[in-house]
Amino acid sequence: MLKRKIKLDLDGKMNELKINLENNYKDLAHDALKELQTALENYKESGEMKEKDYMKYKQKVDSYAMRMMNYHH
Repeated sequence: MLKRKIKLDLDGKMNELKINLENNYKDLAHDALKELQTALENYKESGEMKEKDYMKYKQKVDSYAMRMMNYHH
């Protein structure tokens, strides 16, 4: 089971990304995506996150990344 602290951190970062996308803040959305990807990788590498939980979040992050692929000015 994922620790509450990690879940709150990742969910908060994902929520920030979602809000930036909804408000069409492209630069902030890209920054939020990078921050989310970095945090996710750090939790996995440190062993604080199990593979199952990592894959669940990774799918969501990859979905946002695909959606944002053509976001530029």
